[in-house]
Amino acid sequence: MARALINVPAKAKRGDVIEIKTLISHPMEPGYRPDSSGVVMPRDIIHVFVCSYNGEEVFHAELFAAVAANPFIAFSTVATESGKLEFKWTGDNGFSAVETATITVE
Repeated sequence: MARALINVPAKAKRGDVIEIKTLISHPMEPGYRPDSSGVVMPRDIIHVFVCSYNGEEVFHAELFAAVAANPFIAFSTVATESGKLEFKWTGDNGFSAVETATITVE
């Protein structure tokens, strides 16, 4: 099971640029390495990361096999209103993880 760490400021002033950081732990496998019996292990990677702010997509990233096993993603957005940030990772083998955070805008 994946475990995500999210760093979002609890408060911001309207119009401030805020930095958001995410890290997800995932047993990534590029699909090129053989296991101990010589059989190539199937690919198991995260393909897409999306962040939505009160339902509106504010960041989207497509990930590939060369990305770290535990991808760290940092990005910025503008604090427009108080609300919910939703973070979603989607990958191979039906993998999906969703986390949320809230921000108060003054």
